[in-house]
Amino acid sequence: MGRGVKDLTPSGAPAVMVCWFAAHSMIPLDPPAGADPQAATPVAAIQTRSDLPAVAEAPHADMQPARSAPHGRALAALALGALGVVYGDIGTSPLYALKECFTGKHGVEPTPQNVLGVLSLVFWAMTFVVTFKYLSFVMRADNRGEGGILALQALVSRNDPNRRGRKVLLVLGIVGAALLYGDGIITPAISVLSAVEGVAVAAPALTPVVVPLTVLILAGLFLIQRTGTARVGAIFGPIMLAWFVGIGALGVHGILRDPSVLVAVNPLHAIRFFGQNRVTGFLVLGAVVLCITGGEALYADMGHFGKRPIRLAWLGLAMPALTLNYFGQGALLLLQPAARENPFYLLAPSWALYPLIGLATLATIVASQALISGAFSLTHQAVQLGYFPRITVKHTSRTEIGQIYVPEVNWAVGAACIALVLGFKSSSNLAAAYGIAVTGTMSITTLLFHRVMRDLWRWPRWQSWPLTVAFLTVDLAFFGANLVKVEDGGWFPLVVAAVVYTLLSTWKQGRSVVAAMLRDAGLPIELFLADVARRKPIRIPGTAVFLTSSLGSAPPVLLHHLKHNKVLHERIVLTSVLSEEVPVVPEAERVVTRDLGAGFYQVVAHYGFMEQPNVPALLESLATREGAGARLEVHPLEVSYYLGRETLLASGSAKLATWRKKIFIIMSRNSATASSFFGLPPNRVVELGAQVEL
Repeated sequence: MGRGVKDLTPSGAPAVMVCWFAAHSMIPLDPPAGADPQAATPVAAIQTRSDLPAVAEAPHADMQPARSAPHGRALAALALGALGVVYGDIGTSPLYALKECFTGKHGVEPTPQNVLGVLSLVFWAMTFVVTFKYLSFVMRADNRGEGGILALQALVSRNDPNRRGRKVLLVLGIVGAALLYGDGIITPAISVLSAVEGVAVAAPALTPVVVPLTVLILAGLFLIQRTGTARVGAIFGPIMLAWFVGIGALGVHGILRDPSVLVAVNPLHAIRFFGQNRVTGFLVLGAVVLCITGGEALYADMGHFGKRPIRLAWLGLAMPALTLNYFGQGALLLLQPAARENPFYLLAPSWALYPLIGLATLATIVASQALISGAFSLTHQAVQLGYFPRITVKHTSRTEIGQIYVPEVNWAVGAACIALVLGFKSSSNLAAAYGIAVTGTMSITTLLFHRVMRDLWRWPRWQSWPLTVAFLTVDLAFFGANLVKVEDGGWFPLVVAAVVYTLLSTWKQGRSVVAAMLRDAGLPIELFLADVARRKPIRIPGTAVFLTSSLGSAPPVLLHHLKHNKVLHERIVLTSVLSEEVPVVPEAERVVTRDLGAGFYQVVAHYGFMEQPNVPALLESLATREGAGARLEVHPLEVSYYLGRETLLASGSAKLATWRKKIFIIMSRNSATASSFFGLPPNRVVELGAQVEL
């Protein structure tokens, strides 16, 4: 099956462009700085490096440092894992998607023509958007094996030589990431609520317990996040395997009752549906899109499993099971139009209803977990790429680097999910809020993918533009159909996206302004070393590590230390942690050490946006690391780490709106400490304070 998708990508030599960060470039250095690396540090010099391995100019399958293609049991295991993580959202859509097409505010009557037309739309939406767009094309645009809108934006933006185009790409990436947060909040709420609503179908007298039970399940789900998902994650795949097999069997049960429903695979039924219903038919797309809301997850989770297992899981089980279930629900509606109130549960025999409710609840918990973990990962990437302040990142697995827990995000998303359930009270009401965020993100992915085809793959216009127009036509059709939902709840993801976009863009701009200010306050390292040689300050035993993002200059905190204390340690290590716009930096290119003379050393470490820096461990490895430049032995018990702690004031003349200055200052004050973010031992950290006017 892996051979079934043709490699449509061109050949060419990969290349990487990594530029110096400046206020105008907006490519941040990960926050270690002599001044407080978050608040008032030059945001980051990323040097042009020709020694980095090539990245994604030609999208061949082997363009990345190759992970060997899995086969046999390894492939089956990865495909099973993909079922649990990647397809949880789209896999639980049958709970509410078809119902909304016939009962929503803009739903149509379940006449035979409408049922066949909607089923045809659902089938071809999954085929075109998921199978054709994402599996066949978009997944080829990987950033060293990683996917997702921020990874795509980082891949494209660093290769865009056009200044104006680069700004547009940056804005698109931030907007897409902001929209994903709205999607991540709604998905757990609507998924769990729609599953629990089966209780009302089985026993109408229990309808009042649906909302409290949903809140209880969601609260428990967010409470267990701190323990990590390693153990629970081991059963995600089997749960979703049982789910897909179960809904597929239900679909077969329904289709056997009226096999004529299978004619809906003919796209003419979709065309006739639009012709008969016109505007109403177009608005139904706002409900049809619910069947593909998990499509973006295919791309975002690519790095966890690889392309081939994700394709195998979709084409081998997920799509056939979903198609069978949707067609089974359609067959039920052909026979019993009144079943539109909940065709998923009414499709099940009475004896299977309670087991199905239990399985659906487990499946929606799995789907919710995938979205919650995705929010953690997205936030971590945003921090590493310089769009968000430092946060508390706890690794919950000793073996899997991607398994993290972010308390701030967990409680914010959890509170918002519960508030949604209490406010909207039913999955039908929540469906009105669902769709805008994901269709907006899908449209932005298409625009960024177009830049990949044109700028990285060098496809001619006659190849790239037809694909872009086809993808964007479908994306914008779904997006336009969802715009009418704004008044009925669609405002919620837009508000969430607006808030998140404001925070991300404000942090980015604020860091750029502070970087420019502190860069001007630095002193070229050559001049500083010459001054040290002339003045000959007292040197005391030990090693002092100064975290700085300003390569080639003495950090302000070092200048203040010498000015006030009149002494220097025997060894001074100027350490810069640079965040590259690639997911993972190979260990061979992790760090470069240079002996500056007079006991001064420069250490430049490179980390990808999926990695978490650990400065003490990095420095300790320098004694044995090969190919890193000058050998340097750093004894942990003899090291003092010097950081700057700046108090930011909004009274300066920086070209930043006053309201943005205030938001930036609040974000800076509430960011995690540099010592915790970079793994520094608190009892060996020295901070020097200063005031900076923005």
